[in-house]
Amino acid sequence: MAAARAPHTLTAAQKGVRQRLDARRARRLGGVTAPQFTIRAMTAADAHAVAAWRYPGEYSFYDADADPDDLAELLDPTGWGRRYFAADDAAQRQLAGLLVVKLTGRVAEIGLGLRPDLAGHGLGEPFVRTCLRFASAELGAQSYTLAVAAFNRRAITVYERAGFREAGRFEHFTNGGLHAFIRMARDTIESPA
Repeated sequence: MAAARAPHTLTAAQKGVRQRLDARRARRLGGVTAPQFTIRAMTAADAHAVAAWRYPGEYSFYDADADPDDLAELLDPTGWGRRYFAADDAAQRQLAGLLVVKLTGRVAEIGLGLRPDLAGHGLGEPFVRTCLRFASAELGAQSYTLAVAAFNRRAITVYERAGFREAGRFEHFTNGGLHAFIRMARDTIESPA
């Protein structure tokens, strides 16, 4: 007689099937398997997880608690599902990033962040494109702007690949000091793949 299993426990064979299906769901992008992301309303658990993320080196600039006002906004439940959204890796079914949207008319000012262990691995462009499609389909955005720290060449390159172009430069007081930023913009997005 076979031993009884808990209802949510998968056998090794079932795990193998799930991994193969998940791999099929992922798409190839420039030699890197890029997961598909799903965007949904942020929850308290998501907000607290994002608040605990720690980026290495100069990227610690993006730690949520580097600016008390930014942290307070992230943890304020009135913005969850209105301005703050969670991005899940569809195959792994876990929080992979966040999207912040401030909509003015049909222009979406967006803020993006991948989980620290996912940053720098070729996932930025599919993540950005998913976020743009969401802002268009769910929020009615027709054009997009964002601000990126001028030192963050890695993110600037991703945004350029996703169709953004520099629209200006400015300085902004955040994280306890005055920092240089680049404003980037793009118009309409391509149709969903």
